[in-house]
Amino acid sequence: MTDLAAFKTAAREAALVRRAAAHEAGSGGRASFLSEILAGHRGVPVSGYMPIRSEISPLAAMAEAAAYGPVAVPVIQAAGQPLKFSRWEPDCALKDGPFGAQVPMVEDFITPEIVIVPLVAFDRQGNRLGYGGGFYDRTLEVLRASGPVLAIGFAYAAQETEALPLEPTDQPLDMIVTERGILSI
Repeated sequence: MTDLAAFKTAAREAALVRRAAAHEAGSGGRASFLSEILAGHRGVPVSGYMPIRSEISPLAAMAEAAAYGPVAVPVIQAAGQPLKFSRWEPDCALKDGPFGAQVPMVEDFITPEIVIVPLVAFDRQGNRLGYGGGFYDRTLEVLRASGPVLAIGFAYAAQETEALPLEPTDQPLDMIVTERGILSI
């Protein structure tokens, strides 16, 4: 294992412990700041995500956004490939997808202009640490090559860290939203 890989593994482990504690201690209204951001972009295609494990849930904000425009969730196509985004609506039929995240039963792919990104850890420079599959990095690179995309990291404030191990392929976030506020980069 390289020094970078070891640093990433240690950073993930520590951040996942902090995230789990924040999730357990959480209260209502976790997505209120995310809703505030999305309200300023009504009608713009949005991708949220179906939370797994102890991820902070964007579902309330996604449901509000769906009243004004298309909302989708990521669908993993294969290892090493960018994500695709299938249209989601509150109460739509879902099925189990890879890694335990649910996806719409009926695939109806759209291209989002706003991507709400789950994460394991973040820093104040807009860097994120994910689970290590590189799906969001590849996806944001492809989307940004086609036009402007607003990448919003959504996390608990406890997931913030001072320094993250970075690679040249890592795609930065444009802002980070937590249950405590909005961090513009």
